[in-house]
Amino acid sequence: QVPLVESGGGLVQPGGSLRLSCTASGEFTIQTMGWYRQAPGKERELVAAFSGGNTIKYGDSVQGRFTISRDKLRKSVYLQMNSLKTEDTAVYYCKITTPWGSHWGQGTQVTVSL
Repeated sequence: QVPLVESGGGLVQPGGSLRLSCTASGEFTIQTMGWYRQAPGKERELVAAFSGGNTIKYGDSVQGRFTISRDKLRKSVYLQMNSLKTEDTAVYYCKITTPWGSHWGQGTQVTVSL
């Protein structure tokens, strides 16, 4: 298992912004990096991810509001979330894939509420 450390979650009002960070540790090749989320009673869904090369895919509900970025040297991936809505409330998980398989972070809670 590849250790992944996530940070940046918290409580924010609607319309606000948060930035999530995820850093992997160890010596390995990262194939893909991305963010997923799971709200109570719902299935885990894609938020944003780098697939092969520089291709980025966003979930339909976050397109235009969220931006994913990465730092390959630091083995880090980031998620800038703007114009947050109450429906963005969820646990956000970082995921990377390596030649050994998929690896998930522990999750960070994002709550959007007045």
